[in-house]
Amino acid sequence: MTRRPPAAASAPATRPKKPHGGAGEVRIVGGQWKRTRLPVPDIVGLRPTPDRVRETLFNWLGQDLDGWQCLDAFAGTGALGFEAASRGAVAVVLCEQDSALIANLRTLRERLRADTVEVRRGDGVVALRQAAPGSLDLVLLDPPFGSALFAPALDAAAAAIRPEGYVYLEAPVAWTDEALAAHRLVPFRHLRAGAVHAHLLRRMP
Repeated sequence: MTRRPPAAASAPATRPKKPHGGAGEVRIVGGQWKRTRLPVPDIVGLRPTPDRVRETLFNWLGQDLDGWQCLDAFAGTGALGFEAASRGAVAVVLCEQDSALIANLRTLRERLRADTVEVRRGDGVVALRQAAPGSLDLVLLDPPFGSALFAPALDAAAAAIRPEGYVYLEAPVAWTDEALAAHRLVPFRHLRAGAVHAHLLRRMP
């Protein structure tokens, strides 16, 4: 805008997200739009997921997301959601509230002709709560650090994903197994990249 899993990956040798915004760009790492550069607007608090972290995430997920239904609840630059669409996701909803970021996402969608991507202005947690239970293959959560959105977002994501689905979470601290269990989730993978903890979660059996 966290947990100690069974097997933790080593941190990528790249800097974490800029904590206080700053114009720049990131790139799509894989799929049909591989190497496409995405602009990063100069907005305070905007933290696009670094390229190497996204590369690790989609290595965990298996690269090919053909037919997946995804929702990026705090889309920001859209790096996570467009990465999913690039790798074959059949439907990707990007939720964002900032008007400048919404305009940026819509411009990107048109430039890429990303017909499988829907840009939706609004509250990402509300969008998750409105999703049909068990309907999503992947939920992407990168809430503003320091916000109170983590708990409600995790609760809503746990209800929205399929039994075999995934929740990706970025946070400033590592979430413990006990803390995740309170939201009916269990750790699957984890890495630390600087000040960022990246988690891949599954629904509790």
